[in-house]
Amino acid sequence: MPRKVVQGPIRDKEKTKQKLLAAVGKILRVKGYSGLKVSKIAAVAGFDKKLIYEYFGSTDKLIDEYIKSQDYWSKFSPDIEEEIHVGKGQEALTQGILAQFENLKKNKELQKIILWELSESKPILKNILKQREEVAANLFENVTDPYFGEDATKIRAMLALIAAGVYYLNLFPAYNGTEFCGIDMRTDEGRDEVKKVIVEIINHYYTTKK
Repeated sequence: MPRKVVQGPIRDKEKTKQKLLAAVGKILRVKGYSGLKVSKIAAVAGFDKKLIYEYFGSTDKLIDEYIKSQDYWSKFSPDIEEEIHVGKGQEALTQGILAQFENLKKNKELQKIILWELSESKPILKNILKQREEVAANLFENVTDPYFGEDATKIRAMLALIAAGVYYLNLFPAYNGTEFCGIDMRTDEGRDEVKKVIVEIINHYYTTKK
């Protein structure tokens, strides 16, 4: 007799997990973080909510995994062994920031996550912030700090301002307006001007160090 094929979500656990993760993203886009309830996630995915507990352990762990999949800096990991050589960290650092600038414009779910981080205090959000800082600490301690020496803290401050600008200049036009300091952030021309200045600032610090 032919072997009976198991039907339903058990047959393909990974596919089911991906659908549940996608449901989190859809709800986040449409309803915002207040809509991330276990019954709603299950309904949007088209599965019984017990599968959330079976595959992820809890709703928070499901949401945590989704946030990790969207967060750029949590995934950013340059080849530290290559970048540790004097000056070689500049390109990885610059390209990482520019990529985040463009990624955040396109990723509406990540925009919602950042707004969520700014408006609520939750363990799930503190966890992703901690992971993001761990990536940054690894980059600083192995790439920029050894290169800039006594000016290392100054470089961290410069990068903090740039990173904050990357976030705000994407969130502002996405919700409340088009222009900031007279630059239209919804146009390629406006965004290109900002990107050029980011490159110039980072290049200035590396050039003056030399």
